[in-house]
This record gives sequence, C-alpha cells and structure tokens, in this order.
Amino acid sequence: MRLLPTSIIAILCVNASNAQEIDFAHEIVPILKKHCAECHTGEKSEGGFSFNTQRQLLESGYVIAGKPNESRLIELIQSVDTDDQMPPKKNNRLTAAEVTSLKNWVTAGMNWEPGFRFAASGYEPPLLPRKVTLPDTPLGITLLGSSNPIDRILAPYLADHEIAPLKTVDDATFLRRAHMDLIGLPPSPDEWIQFIVNADPNIKTRLIDGLLARDHDYAEHWISFWNDLLRNDYVGTGYIDGGRKQITAWLYESLLTNKPYDQFVRELISPTDESAGFINGIKWRGSVNASQVREIQFAQNVSQVFLGINMKCASCHDSFIDRWTLDEAYGLAAIYSTRELEIHRCDKPVGRTAKARWIFPEIGDIDPNAEQPERLKQLAAVMTSPKNGRFSRTIVNRIWHRMMGHGIVHPVDAMHTEPWCADLLDYLANYLVEKQYDIKAVIRLIAMSNAYRSQSAPAQDSANSDEFVFRGPIARHLTAEQLMDSIWAIADSAAGKIDAPVPATVYYGNEVPAAQLSGQWIWSYADMATSPAGERAAFRTSINLAARPIRASIAITCDNEYTLFVNGKRVGKDANWGTVEVFDLKRRLVVGDNSVLVIGRNAGSSPNPAGMYAEVVITGADGQVTRLATDATWKASKKIPKPDQLDSVEWQDAVPVVPQNFLGPKIAETLSAEISRLLNLTSRPARASLLKSNMLMRSLGRPNREQVVTVRPASLSTLQAIDLANGETLNDMLARSAELLMSEASERSFCRKVFQRALCRPPSKQELKLLKSILGETPTEDSVQDLLWTLVMLPEFQFVQ
Repeated sequence: MRLLPTSIIAILCVNASNAQEIDFAHEIVPILKKHCAECHTGEKSEGGFSFNTQRQLLESGYVIAGKPNESRLIELIQSVDTDDQMPPKKNNRLTAAEVTSLKNWVTAGMNWEPGFRFAASGYEPPLLPRKVTLPDTPLGITLLGSSNPIDRILAPYLADHEIAPLKTVDDATFLRRAHMDLIGLPPSPDEWIQFIVNADPNIKTRLIDGLLARDHDYAEHWISFWNDLLRNDYVGTGYIDGGRKQITAWLYESLLTNKPYDQFVRELISPTDESAGFINGIKWRGSVNASQVREIQFAQNVSQVFLGINMKCASCHDSFIDRWTLDEAYGLAAIYSTRELEIHRCDKPVGRTAKARWIFPEIGDIDPNAEQPERLKQLAAVMTSPKNGRFSRTIVNRIWHRMMGHGIVHPVDAMHTEPWCADLLDYLANYLVEKQYDIKAVIRLIAMSNAYRSQSAPAQDSANSDEFVFRGPIARHLTAEQLMDSIWAIADSAAGKIDAPVPATVYYGNEVPAAQLSGQWIWSYADMATSPAGERAAFRTSINLAARPIRASIAITCDNEYTLFVNGKRVGKDANWGTVEVFDLKRRLVVGDNSVLVIGRNAGSSPNPAGMYAEVVITGADGQVTRLATDATWKASKKIPKPDQLDSVEWQDAVPVVPQNFLGPKIAETLSAEISRLLNLTSRPARASLLKSNMLMRSLGRPNREQVVTVRPASLSTLQAIDLANGETLNDMLARSAELLMSEASERSFCRKVFQRALCRPPSKQELKLLKSILGETPTEDSVQDLLWTLVMLPEFQFVQ
C-alpha cells in the first residue's frame, strides 16, 4: 500500500482547520448586508440572483463553493467594467479587504450559520405544547393504509405536495437500516436468515422491539450521539489538569436503563457529582475571552442542546442572526454563576452585573436571590416542565433527523425555523410527554412507521425546513463508529477492552467475582530487582488444541512494556506497566501446536525491577475452560528471536518474580478483574464508541468534543477521502481482518460469507464471480485484504440506505 506523504496530509489538515476559522456572522454577514442585501435578499432578486438563504445562494450558480476564481459573484465584485461591476454604485464598492474576506469564505466552502436567512421569515415558533388532531382516515395519497400516527399525519401532506405513494424498501435493506439506526451494528448472517425466511406478519414489529431490548447495544450506539451533544469524551483538553470532568459512567448507565428524558436533563442541569461535567464545561488555561468562561459556556450549551437556540452570538452582543440579546445570554449564565458576573460586550465590560433570569418567563422563572444549587434546581424544573413545548420539540426533532436524515425543523439547532410539518413535530413532542419522556418509545414509533420503511429519497442537504419537501428517509453516511464496528464485524476483529471509564458492574451487567491468579510473574533471571534499564527478554510457551475453541483470550501486562506474538504474528503491544490488556485469540489459534511469544522490555534510567504476567483462557467446544498462565514452565531467553524463528535462540526455564505483588495491589486487582470476565464468559468486543478517537475516526467526522456538536458533517471531505482510499489506520484494520480470515479463505463459501457479513445480503452471480477473481485460486492475506477493501469502499456499505 502506498501512503501519501505526511507533508501533504499536514497541508490538508491546515486547510481544513482554516475553513473553520472564518466567522460567518461577524466577517461575512456585515459585508453582504452592507453591499448586496438591498437588491438580492427577501423578495428582491435583481438579475435573477438571491441569496436570502444558503440554498438559494448555492442554486443560483453565482458562487461555486471552493472555487472563487470560477464564481461569478467574485468576478462581479472585482470587475472594473461599469456595465458589469457589482455593486453598481461607486460609493458602495467593496474594499480590498472585504473582497479578500469573501474570496476566503468561498475558498473555505462557504460555511453558513445554521438556519440563518437575510430576510426574516416572519415565523415565531410556539412555546407551549399544541394539541394535534389526527385525521380520522388517511386522506388523499396514503402510505399503504398505515394506522401509525406518523403516516396518518403525512398522508395529507403528501397529497398536498402531489407526491406519489411512498414505496417500501425490501426486507434486507430494512433489516440493515433498523440495525444501524437503533443499535449501530449490522445484522449477522444468522439474524438475516431468521428475518428473511420468517413468515410471521409481525416480524418487523418483533425486530424493532428486539433491537430496542438489546440495552447494551442500544447504549453503546447512542452514547456517541450524546457524547457529541454533551461534549463528553475520554481524553482531551482539560481531563488531565482537572479543568474538565467526564460524565461517561453516568451517561452510559442512563442510556442503559433508558432513563426518562426529563429526569436525564434534570440530572444534567442540577447535577450529582457524576453528571456535573456537562454544565461545568471546560476551564480553559490562561486568559480567555469573556464569552468563553464557564458561566457563558453554560448558557450556550444548555440553550443549544435542550432548546435548539444559538446563544453564541448573543454571548458577545445582541445577536446578528436571531432575536436573542446579550442580557438574555448573561441572565441564563448568571443562574449557574457563583460570583458576580459582569456583562461584557465584545469582551469589554459594560458596567452592569448580570441578573439570573430564565429566557421564557411566561412558563416560570428563577429566584435570582437563591443560592446556586437552588437556582439550578429551579432551572431544571422549568426546563423540563410539560409546559415547555420547546424542550420536547427539540429532542424529538433531533431523533427524527438522526433516523430520517433531515430534521422536521432544519437545521436542528435553529428551532426558530418553521417546520415542514408542524403537526408531525408537535405530535411527536406530545407523544414523548405522554410516554413519560421515554426516548425509546419515540424511536419505536418512528421505526414502526411506513414513512421510515420507505425507499430512500434524494438528499436536500442545504434545504432549510421551509424549503424541504419530505419524500422519504435520506441515505446517510455511516458514522465513524458505525463504519469501524461494521468492518470489525466482518472478521470478528474488534478490540477486547474499552477505553471509556464505565464500571465493570455496569458494563457487564452483573457483579463478576474476583478470580485468583493461576500463574506467577516471571522474568528471565532471578535477580529481577536489578534489571538494567532498557533490558529485553523473550518468553514463550506452546498451546496444543485438538479442536478450534469457542473462545480464547489472553490478559497480559509487563513492567515496563511488551509485544505479543501468536504463531509468528504480532497481536498487540503496550508500554504502560500500569494497565492490563485483553486480546481475542480465537481466530489466531489453529488446531494442533500454537506458539505464544512475548518480548518484554524494562525501562527507566537505572536498574529497577522487571516482570511479566500473562494468562490465556480457552473455552473448548465441550464447554471446558482451560487456563494457561505464566510460571516456571514458560521458557525465557535474553536473546530475542524473530517471531517466526523461535528455535534460533537457546531457551531456559523462566524464573518466577519475587515478591509476586511487586507492582502493588492495583495491578493485581485489575488482572483479577479481567481474568474474571474471561472465566465468566462476559468478555465481548469493544465498540468504537467506547474507544479513544483515532485519526480515521476524526477524519470520518468524530469531533474532538471541546464544543457541542449536534450534527456531524454530511459531505465527504478531502482528508476523509484520502483516509478511506489509502489511510494507514484503515489499512491496518483490513490487514488484521484479512489475517484472521485466512483460516476460512480456502472454503468454497468464503466469498459468499464475507459478502453477507459486509452487506447483509447474498451476492449476485456477477458479484460472486468478481469476488472470486479478486481472491484468486490460492488466497493470500493480500488478496483477502483486497477483497475486504473492495467491499468496504462500496456506497452500499458506507451508507445507511
């Protein structure tokens, strides 16, 4: 595989970063309002050109995103031809700096504030809930006569828009769509067969209910959605120096138990210690702008996440893009503040102190004289009040967007925008409240509708809700986490341990009793306490199997670091003596003799203790469990062999390390816990959502979560295209999968099986012929990897259709 030079990738990363630095509201809007809006916004479109909304600008043909030199608008504002130049009035021409700003904006992709329009729409969203009366019978064009309330509401909508009846997708497509949307995992071949051949007329209902009942899979899929919204992650700015705190354990358990949404939000706004990380935000090091202090972060975050309101502009000055004011943003911030909060306009104090105040006093207010915990409790109550229709509308709109590809109000953070179907939005919001804020109930209602089961419609990416016409769900890119989980599912190649700090009793669902270690710490000689810094030692053992195991894993750690090989192939490595890693060996072991090699290395700047511990746990076909741990039966060598040439060095018996607890009780407890999991058969593959982000996940849209992210990018970026075409991380994933699949590659049904795992359907004859030609008569790891890469690159794999 040929990788791009790192210098080119660095340039692309810089360009992507610059694209985010252009401030549309403060740099671009004033220029366009000053020079262009009078003739080209609202009802005016002189010369047939209007840019009242982003969609109108893009569809005008006057501007091509990323190509300023091919954009007619840039040509006109630079022209010196008095018959051609724009604006035509000499005293209204753009300055050189303004021209440069517009060119940079076009070059960077023409970012646009969500929901912003140059001329007000005249729409004011309701605050209180609004009762929706369902049509007695579907009117006009129906959705296959469905009695689902969603379909009953959409029937007259489709008739009014003269849209033909929506056709439903085939069973295989629906099966994959439901799996990916509800739990984020593709169906297994067995699940596909059980669904396709089942004649039960209620099979789709049973499928949806069955998926929503998979509590752990549900939680591990939707945690990515909430991590983005609540800017929670496992590493990153502030977590080391204490300026930021995770809410991972609280969030995971909340999703696992399907905590009612009103309770969920109350515990975030008026928090326990476990859930306080969200409202506390990030304490940035050094001096920061007044709009970035924790109190203002609070105002911005709670308004955006729970109400779909943009308070970021109003945190500096009265907003240029909607009705919110500086005083309202600071009033919300003062609810959280434990100090006098002086109001700043554009980072300059204005001589006034903020007073704690809720932004919708017509449904309740906050006592500004109460202590902060009481103010937060009052805010949590008024925020989640059944009177607050904005609260329930915002979350059901986010869920609809997630499952259907476009919000009922769109963009989802611009809830002041008129919905394309107000009855649908209000019905879903009311349904959430009627179901005691049960998020799964809303997801189920959507998934059970014929609207959800209908064929994918063309995307309308830039359409605000008043420009959008519903024609069915829109195909969506797999998220970074879904893509990685789907690749791992092909060869059962996911990691065995998560990074997210979820308590084992929550993650595994039951208390696992501690296991006694069955082996001993070992080193290559007795005087391990004086092991030289940088010394290396090799350790080996063999495993003989009469049949392929049902399960096989290894728990391993080493002071200071190790690299693990099985049958000559590297399985993993680690350089942190304080951690224990677990690796799945099931596909790496073969019938007959198997070799295990560990190359350990001491660290430090002077002689210090060294030791290694490993334990293999194997479950045979008969259910019998075998434990093989390091002890004096292992062999050791100070000389390091090549992984596939173990007999090239002399071996002697390994020496048990004394004392056995030389690393302290914490590492012993961790080893015991990990081995307990393996013995109790509770080990399961780690989901990407619970792992630290890597380069591939970041290029695929997983944010760094230093700010609220409610919608990930829908379009393919240059860096993402590079990583998918020849990125090192993806290459390593596919190489490992190919290695694990080699034991099956010679089977006649191999191509069919892999295709089924990847795309959730059997291949056609033509597809099967192509796959076999890629695999070759004698499969190799390279040809298996080529086959996997071919499948992974297919749009059918990369999209939820």
